[in-house]
Amino acid sequence: MNVVECDVPSGSMLSRELIERAYFRDSYRAPLSRRELDIVDVFFGIFAHHPLWMKLLLIVRNKVASLAGLDAPSTSEIFHVEIKDRYVVGEKIGVWPIFSLSEDEVVTGRNNKHMDFRLSVLKVPDGDRTSVVVSTICTVHNCQYRSVFGANAPPIGLSKYEGLRFLEVAAKGAG
Repeated sequence: MNVVECDVPSGSMLSRELIERAYFRDSYRAPLSRRELDIVDVFFGIFAHHPLWMKLLLIVRNKVASLAGLDAPSTSEIFHVEIKDRYVVGEKIGVWPIFSLSEDEVVTGRNNKHMDFRLSVLKVPDGDRTSVVVSTICTVHNCQYRSVFGANAPPIGLSKYEGLRFLEVAAKGAG
């Protein structure tokens, strides 16, 4: 599979203004071999199947973030991901509140007093196939918490990359 870094797609519900003023942003694109998956299935294919070592890393990261005053998912939320039949804006999908939801994109994230982030999972046409683009946008509200963000960026990026790899393996096995 080719997971490649890319720009945030212009068709994303993430606003251009938010993207431009972000302290950190990244996007990764990967081919989606199962086009029939809806966006919620794609989201969970990426974020609901972390290996134990990654869950432990996320728990440590969340404990540190909590000590810095950031709202972070609980250990229980990391280990017991609830998957429902239907989602609406304002509810949580996985460990994050939903900010926007369409047939092809879900935008989740969290607003904290020190830092806000958005995570977009978007299905996009890619020539004669479909790809998924996972984008992260982080806005830091003050200089003191740029170091806190620095501790969060690698787990977020690793989580996305590993999730995209898992999605490909699962799709090959099911397809």
